[in-house]
Amino acid sequence: MELFITIFGALFSVMNPFGTVPIFVGLTKEHNKLERNKIAFWTSINVLLILLISFFVGKFILLFFGITLNSLKIAGGLIIVSSGFALLTGEYNKHKGMKKDKVKKDLKSRSEFSLTPLAIPMIAGPGTISLLITYNQEFKGLDKVLIILGAIVLSTICIYLILKSSFNIVKKLGASGINALSRIIGFIVIAIGVEFIISAVVSVLKIA
Repeated sequence: MELFITIFGALFSVMNPFGTVPIFVGLTKEHNKLERNKIAFWTSINVLLILLISFFVGKFILLFFGITLNSLKIAGGLIIVSSGFALLTGEYNKHKGMKKDKVKKDLKSRSEFSLTPLAIPMIAGPGTISLLITYNQEFKGLDKVLIILGAIVLSTICIYLILKSSFNIVKKLGASGINALSRIIGFIVIAIGVEFIISAVVSVLKIA
């Protein structure tokens, strides 16, 4: 149970679906409720597929490029810390590339955005992918793999429910409420990233 809570907490914090709520509202404001629910559903399905591919295929990417686990943890930790600081400073959308004029123009001309930019990079970005590749290398055994898969499934269900309720969340919390929540999550995300970096550095020093 402890492993499940740890994995779920880390995934949910790094993906930070609450940070995507304003983007989701902005992109779907001209859609009806049924269409918004459909977009929320397919976004969560896309996120689930990205997470599963990252978890099971990521290790082969490491082998192909000759990247060590410690190098991945340090690089992933830096990305996660960067995302956390973006949440703390209110620059999350800019950090994900959503403030660029070209991106905005592209979104206006598209009818389908459940995969990009909602699923990737807004929710399942590089930090989440590196997190899952690391978990695949660190946690062996069928029981632990099943626990991680359970955490992945639960996190995507939460993403669906949050996106589905985006307009209600914005109405109740407002921009300031979401901002405050994102800053709290940002602090947790920074701590997760620092923990990744520290564990990798300690491992390297032990080997040396």
